[in-house]
Amino acid sequence: MIDLLSLDLLVPLLKGLKVTLFITFFSIILALSCAITAGLGRLSRFRLVRGIVMVYVEIFRGTSLLIQLFWIYFALPMVLDIRMSAMTAAILALGLNYGAYGSEVVRSSILAIPKGQIEASIALNMTPFQRMRRIIFPQAWTMMLPGFGNLQIELLKGTSLVYLITLADLTYQGMMLRSYDISRTSAILVWLLILYFVAAYVLTLIVRYAERKAAVGRV
Repeated sequence: MIDLLSLDLLVPLLKGLKVTLFITFFSIILALSCAITAGLGRLSRFRLVRGIVMVYVEIFRGTSLLIQLFWIYFALPMVLDIRMSAMTAAILALGLNYGAYGSEVVRSSILAIPKGQIEASIALNMTPFQRMRRIIFPQAWTMMLPGFGNLQIELLKGTSLVYLITLADLTYQGMMLRSYDISRTSAILVWLLILYFVAAYVLTLIVRYAERKAAVGRV
């Protein structure tokens, strides 16, 4: 029978969960910043800006997150003599990777705004910045949230790879416990499922709350 009440399993797993949530939090901030910047860059009237953003998006969407982690943590010190901690490398890789995916959410949401509203804002002599800040982005933000919610759940699950660059996250703690006592593998894996699910569900609730707040006063 699976020993789910065994506190000697739960204590180290919660320690790993703390690391996982730390990485997730800062990676989400970086991913959101990259997504908005790259999404707006894809819509720039300057070809050079669009080209640079396209290269970033295609590289990080077209290559494996695991390889990106290895490249940033192991290869950069050898190739460019750029050294960083495992935590920094993990946050950077996750943020850049999911920011590239998020840029498409930003771009498509902005393009979904009815052209009539944009034309009306031009008729009111609004500058491009004013149009984006007051008319376009507030409406697009409401449409972005469901997509961002899905991406942050994927990002949380993606943190399970960071143990491969020596970080003692939730997955690492589970694998270490399993190596000490393989007979308890089932209990360890069930606890991992439960803890990842709880963390993902909390993120889902946060996004749903943000969606309700963003929809206030809008039809």
